[in-house]
Amino acid sequence: MPVRSINDLILIAQQKKAINSRLAVTMAEEAHVIQAVKKAYEMGLIVPFLVGNKNKIKQIAEQESLSLSETQIIHANSDIEATQITLSLIKEKKADMIMKGLVSTKILLHEVVNEGTGLANNQLLSHLAIFDSPYYHKPFGLTDAAMNIAPDLDEKIFIINNAVKAFHKLGINNPKVAILAAIENVNPKIQATLDAQELVKKNKAGEIKNCIIEGPLALDLAISKEAALIKGLKNEVAGDTDILIAPDLNSGNILYKSLSCLGNAQLAGVILGASCPIILTSRADSDENKLLSIALAICLC
Repeated sequence: MPVRSINDLILIAQQKKAINSRLAVTMAEEAHVIQAVKKAYEMGLIVPFLVGNKNKIKQIAEQESLSLSETQIIHANSDIEATQITLSLIKEKKADMIMKGLVSTKILLHEVVNEGTGLANNQLLSHLAIFDSPYYHKPFGLTDAAMNIAPDLDEKIFIINNAVKAFHKLGINNPKVAILAAIENVNPKIQATLDAQELVKKNKAGEIKNCIIEGPLALDLAISKEAALIKGLKNEVAGDTDILIAPDLNSGNILYKSLSCLGNAQLAGVILGASCPIILTSRADSDENKLLSIALAICLC
């Protein structure tokens, strides 16, 4: 079924709960992570592997009343060792997806893209966040707010394709993609607008498939039909966007945290392009958002 509300992720995950549901958490000794794991476990969504400091994990699990009867705790002496153990669980097919705990994003992703031991599959990794905002009429994606610092045109094509494939798995067969910039006109001094122009051309030529791309679009035009009407812009994407493509990591990350901290939006976040979904949220994100991220990863398995 297509996702019409972010809570639909949990419904879809429950339908798939017997499939690809083993979750390995790197550096699991963090309360919000344990709370999210507990909720997902009690819903029957996952079988968890908690990797990190065994004593601290047990202490937090007991505080949060997480049953450990089906929960395997694997001790690690450092965040790097914990990450390596987590990756080995995936490679040995003992786990199906990874969740970031109290490990830095830099360390986790460094190990994921390691040529010898990582999970990168020789393609570009990108972060996708799904948001449900009280100020917008449907859930939408934002990419990339965590991985790619200053993606060039070819990298943006990978980022778009990763997000489009994810939306297909969420039941959105022809997602509408907005290439964000500060303005809606092409300006040779603003690279984001030049990239947007090329991406639209490639989409119309059939080089980027299974989606509709428009841009450059300022954020208000991407999400507001009224703003598009006022500015005289008519296309299929304006005011009805499914996926927002940020020009770079700075702008994507600022928008991500603005939506989360000031916009009262629910969210779920994963890394795409690896051999399994990697659940990646901010350490400041709530346990509810982390639960939604687990559900999203199950949907994408």
